Amino acid sequence: MKKKSAYSPQKIEKKIYKLWEKNGFFKPKFRNQKKEKFCIIMPPPNANASLHIGHAVFVSLEDIMIRYHRMKGEASLWVPGADHAGFETQVVFEKYLEKQGKTRFQFSRKDLYKKIFDFTQKNRKLMENQLRVLGASCDWSRKKFTLDPDVIKEVYKTFAKLYKDKLIYRGKRVINWCSYHQTSLSDLEISYQKQKTKLIYIKYPICGSKKFITVATTRPETMLGDTAVAVNPNDRRYQSLLKKEIKLCLPLTKRTIPLVADEAIDPEFGTGAVKVTPAHDPADFEISQRHNLSAVQVIGKDGKMTNSAGIKYAGLSPLEARQRVVENLKKLNLLEKEEDYIHSLPVCYKCKNPIEYLISDQWFIKIKPLAEEAVRAVKKKKVKFVSKQSEKIFFNWMKNIRDWNISRQIVWGIKIPVWYCQGKNNKKCRNRQGIIVSEKKPNKCPYCGSKHLKEETDTFDTWFSSGQWPFIALGYPNSKDYKNFYPTSVMETGWDILFFWVARMIMLGIYRTGKEPFKYVYLHGLVRDKDRQKMSKSKGNVINPLSVVEQYGADALRMALVFGSSNQRDIIMSEEKVIAQQRFMTKIWNASYFVFQNLGKNFNPKKTNPEKLALTKKDKWIIKEMKKTIKKATKSIDDFNFHIAAEEIYHFFWHKFCDKTIEDVKTRLRSEFNSEENKKAGKWVLYTVLLTSLKLLHPFIPFITEEIYQKLPGRPKKALIIETWPN
Repeated sequence: MKKKSAYSPQKIEKKIYKLWEKNGFFKPKFRNQKKEKFCIIMPPPNANASLHIGHAVFVSLEDIMIRYHRMKGEASLWVPGADHAGFETQVVFEKYLEKQGKTRFQFSRKDLYKKIFDFTQKNRKLMENQLRVLGASCDWSRKKFTLDPDVIKEVYKTFAKLYKDKLIYRGKRVINWCSYHQTSLSDLEISYQKQKTKLIYIKYPICGSKKFITVATTRPETMLGDTAVAVNPNDRRYQSLLKKEIKLCLPLTKRTIPLVADEAIDPEFGTGAVKVTPAHDPADFEISQRHNLSAVQVIGKDGKMTNSAGIKYAGLSPLEARQRVVENLKKLNLLEKEEDYIHSLPVCYKCKNPIEYLISDQWFIKIKPLAEEAVRAVKKKKVKFVSKQSEKIFFNWMKNIRDWNISRQIVWGIKIPVWYCQGKNNKKCRNRQGIIVSEKKPNKCPYCGSKHLKEETDTFDTWFSSGQWPFIALGYPNSKDYKNFYPTSVMETGWDILFFWVARMIMLGIYRTGKEPFKYVYLHGLVRDKDRQKMSKSKGNVINPLSVVEQYGADALRMALVFGSSNQRDIIMSEEKVIAQQRFMTKIWNASYFVFQNLGKNFNPKKTNPEKLALTKKDKWIIKEMKKTIKKATKSIDDFNFHIAAEEIYHFFWHKFCDKTIEDVKTRLRSEFNSEENKKAGKWVLYTVLLTSLKLLHPFIPFITEEIYQKLPGRPKKALIIETWPN
């Protein structure tokens, strides 16, 4: 620095990123085959919107790891990507159409797909530039998109293998249905809202008797689809009735239904007797399978009551039907009582409309065998969770996992590679339900020869493709990257997608490759405001990371996100926190200017032999403190305690180097009574501690440290990004 100027991140950050990218510093360098390798597959941001503060968290943490391991001499690869994000992107695009006064129904499937594709490609370019703004040192020459042809090809191979191994089936099961978006959703794609409602006690008359059984329900409208009442076989209140094999007259209908005994019934809930509605409740569906009960669907995919509900109720919304059913039960004196009740209402995680449980033909993965392998891998420490709490949650969820519905009734996504034979001309074809797994349309059915084939229109759940991301992004099975970097080193992502994504990557990775997809799992917490409130647009507390970068610089944002945060704990974020880190950037800038000014034009570190220097007691102290900081920071990063490393380096630089050493050397260099040897030692200390500090700080705040390094007299390397980590 020839002249002192104020620190201006806006002037340096773009320039510095171009320097890195132009020189190919993001590509992994194999210095020798014995060197360790380090690889992270970036959690691909959804290609439907700008980056948010959560993305800034993962960029900061993953970039720390990549830069650190790169400086340690390891061949370090960070693969960037983007996710087509299936259902979520189609929802975003439909809102975009709404603003233009249009709906998806105005377009053919082909045209709608093309429009969404173009929409995502524009967003993808924007998103990639935003990742650059945040300083992501990923290898852009290896970037991937979940709809790249080679990705789709591997997804199809996984589906075909699962089908061949009888781990995928198409069948009728109760699924989560969003009537607004007209698609099925997995269990993880529904959320729950606490709702005040009524617990309705309905009298079910015993046929041929004046007695009745009372059943409590929060959804009396689905009673019209009941095919049994169930009780626990050990419940003494009903044992005599079970022996008599009685029939019950289903209220408001002309049907009779049986009383069945099932261990799944909780005798403590309500009256101990529950209505069984197989078409509209997953648990009831399982009961129906055990007792060979039929299913009557009284709510349709349009969210309205069907004709099977009866002429008085057909066409009504479930809420309207509920009111009418209650009124009619009262008229017939079949409503015993009503109680206030708070229950959890399942809703679509995107539109927040109520989810209906409906029986539907969908594609499912028999997930238990895959889950067992994943659990075994974690128990054997082949996959290590940094947080023991995360590991415990993982085990609990995997223990109770249900078959995974992977089909979606949407246009946007990877089409399920299936064709249906309409002829079914022989037993062989009928036994296979006429299902033909093929990427392209076959000329004829391979089982019966029929040429009447119908294409599957459903697409995959986006998590099915992204669950294969680590091995697909590395070019499985034959690429050099796959052979060099798989299994990857770390999967770093938000704790909220542990089940959505991390668990499924472990399951599908082991299934396809026979190897675990990564060695460690690090889950970061959610970003909250200074009052620990969740950030949302409605609360007006959302922090836009790009606006923060524009005002304060990427380094200040990155350091603010890392400071005070730890594995899986929520990250408290505020503008004040960023401003505090901006002050630190200014401190580094000013301290570096002082060092440069006092080293002089002729300072050459290569001509200085530290062993021959007349170091003072204070010089030796700062060198000792520096070595302690190197040791602590290195261990902290190795242990994934990035916040501890950041705080150690911060306090060393500000409170030890700046507050003490710089002040001490400043006096020595200005005093005419100090010898040249004393001053020479002081200059060497300034240079050495500054250079080491820049190296230690670089993974956390790469832009300012690189800019200062570029001005460093006699700098050892072309750039700080490829410098050697201090030891």
